[in-house]
Amino acid sequence: MEEPEEQPTEPSRANSWGIRIEKEFIETLPVGEWTGPIDLIENEKDAERAVAALLRDRVLGFDTETKPSHTRGEYNLPSILQLAGEHHIFIFRLDHCGGIPLTFPLLCNDRQAKVGVAVRDDVKNLRARAPFDDRSFIDISDHTKKAGVENTGLRALAAHYLGLQMKKSKKVQTSNWAKPLDERQIQYAANDAWFGRELFIKLEKDGLVPRFE
Repeated sequence: MEEPEEQPTEPSRANSWGIRIEKEFIETLPVGEWTGPIDLIENEKDAERAVAALLRDRVLGFDTETKPSHTRGEYNLPSILQLAGEHHIFIFRLDHCGGIPLTFPLLCNDRQAKVGVAVRDDVKNLRARAPFDDRSFIDISDHTKKAGVENTGLRALAAHYLGLQMKKSKKVQTSNWAKPLDERQIQYAANDAWFGRELFIKLEKDGLVPRFE
């Protein structure tokens, strides 16, 4: 997922109603990242195992990664799907693990929330690979905007609500996600999904999003 640019400290009120999280404030916070198990899914058997494991979770952190386009008119579909449960994160290489249909028991499960920031484009692009029912996807920024926070990026929202700095490497973000992944890409992808889930759970506890049942 491409992170919206944050302008350059503490959260400030940009006007009479909005709160803006500034870059300088974010950089004063402790760095957070997922430190639990991460499984890279590259075949159908492992995909089936991952789906079975994630079906136990009520809320899944969700994100995708796509090979960048460097040619005018070129359009790439997502290469990577990240899903974060409470105790485990799975990173699906979609061109190698059987594609989107193997994950339908999760993506189409209307009793399981799939949460993140700027999810609409990710879902749209996944559905271009294989259509599915996307009713249980929740964009966290829809709720934080109602709470008066102007920023819509995951990094700023994580700083504001979780008190953690999310490291976002532009080099990794714009790397070739269609090729075999290195450790930096795997950690980056896991962090995106994990932060989305943690943010949603925090907002649920604070009453800023309705509890998903």
